[in-house]
Amino acid sequence: MQVSHMSGAGNSFAVVDARGYTGDLQKLAVQLCAQLHTDGFLALDHSQTADFKLHFYNPDGLRGEMCGNGARCICKFAYDLGLVGEKMTLETDAGLVFGRRIGAQEYAVQLNLPSVTELHRLGDCAYVELGDPGIPHAVLEMPDLTWEDKENLRSYGSRLRHDKAFPKGANVDFYRQLAPGQVRVLTYERGVEDFTLACGTGSASVAVVLWEKGLLPEGKLIAQNPGGTLTVTLETKENQLIAIQLQGPVETLN
Repeated sequence: MQVSHMSGAGNSFAVVDARGYTGDLQKLAVQLCAQLHTDGFLALDHSQTADFKLHFYNPDGLRGEMCGNGARCICKFAYDLGLVGEKMTLETDAGLVFGRRIGAQEYAVQLNLPSVTELHRLGDCAYVELGDPGIPHAVLEMPDLTWEDKENLRSYGSRLRHDKAFPKGANVDFYRQLAPGQVRVLTYERGVEDFTLACGTGSASVAVVLWEKGLLPEGKLIAQNPGGTLTVTLETKENQLIAIQLQGPVETLN
């Protein structure tokens, strides 16, 4: 089985074409993530409802509902295989996701709408689930956040990730507003159990929280992650959120 090593704004993945594969994907995920030192494992499979299906696993073997940067990577993977055109639909555990090729190394996906949004789940810490079942995110503003803060925030991120306020566990998104519509984001991811260079659904969850607070009137967020910049666009109608678009760089490393 050929394995591709891909990156979405620094978020790294081991990627395989698993159509017809009869082995244990969970075991394969743990093995390949350890070998390639990636943030996750993506397996493309047949789907009855979409162009293809995405199986997503964290490095510890925990199956994830979905992954924003992973979805963008698997879209490029499917396009490069010749399975799809410039627009595609993928089946995920969180629901159908629509993808779009912007350029050779630029892809966008329409993320699932939030099924849960609570601005004060744990004090000032908000909670968002994208999709149903949703990807859980704890979102907390850190006014002076820098990339170097991850060393001091690691134990705090781990505590929040396991806090009983989040029964499913949670990815933890620390953010700092840099300017209107611009933030710096640092995400501690469950399953990875550490900070990653980017998190697509994390950046989108920050955008949802800011919009709910009335701090994203234009509906567009430029999210600076340590590994690259992601753009989140919220589409609304009559003050209701109707779509979330995530766009950013994607590359194949091998």
